[in-house]
Amino acid sequence: MARKSKPLIWLEYAAARSILAAFGAMPQRMAVRAGKTIGRLGQRSLKSLRRVAQRNLDIALPEATIEEREKIVTGSFESLGRVLGEMSRFPKSTRENLDKLIEFRFDPELLAKHEKLRAEGRGTIIVSPHLGNWELLVFAYSALREPISYLARPLDNPLIEDLTVRLRTKFGNRPINKTNSVPAAIKVLREGGILGILADVNAHPKEGVFVPFFGVPACTSAGVAMLAIRTNAVIVPLAGVWDKEIGKYIAVHGDMIEPARTGDRQKDIVETTARFTAEVEKLIRAYPDQWLWIHKRWKTRPPGEPELY
Repeated sequence: MARKSKPLIWLEYAAARSILAAFGAMPQRMAVRAGKTIGRLGQRSLKSLRRVAQRNLDIALPEATIEEREKIVTGSFESLGRVLGEMSRFPKSTRENLDKLIEFRFDPELLAKHEKLRAEGRGTIIVSPHLGNWELLVFAYSALREPISYLARPLDNPLIEDLTVRLRTKFGNRPINKTNSVPAAIKVLREGGILGILADVNAHPKEGVFVPFFGVPACTSAGVAMLAIRTNAVIVPLAGVWDKEIGKYIAVHGDMIEPARTGDRQKDIVETTARFTAEVEKLIRAYPDQWLWIHKRWKTRPPGEPELY
């Protein structure tokens, strides 16, 4: 990828700062409404992304009616706009107002088991899909529970990257560059820490394994499973979704997953990846209009299979 010129970097940064400043100056509800409006405008104007979303629904939810699919696509774009609106408020966020904005609903049995495992020195990998507000989820987790380390690929604009890092780390979160991240990630987990990873996107064949996702083989990063197996960490699927009925976000989770250990390394990686991917799918099925359907999730195909896009 060609490096951006300094004028372009500064122009993009100025635009990003202006948008965040404008949204941040609004009351929270107004900022969210503005974000959702931008999302709807994106749905109308970004035809290529809309086509991707519709194709993904053909693949994942063939049983859905045309009306149901259209509602899901509209909700997906609005949800993305909501992420922008909420993220613009991060500089002004306090632990008190975050506590009113999001509720962490952990099953008591899971909490007790997790505390026991952490007392034994085992680390935790939080696997979060691009569902609901993943930015708010990690941000609020650091403010209301404890700071975590998270894997992220740096943006191609260093000024915007610095801006987003400052926002995400306000309450102590620690970023780990995805490039050459293994040593740092292993250290966190072996010390009993928590590592956050977004693991619901299409992976390159060299980096992923094929596991079922909505009944269709999807190339999924093997990194989560490799780290869990290598460090004996547990995996907890977690998402922050908007609950219209109560007017706030709720952090919902899937089953805690132990890494597979049959002695066959490749088989264990595939099995562990399939387990957490199945849990991620359950979360998306519960809130389909809040997932990022505009991503080509099934782009990489098994050898010999035709392209789906």
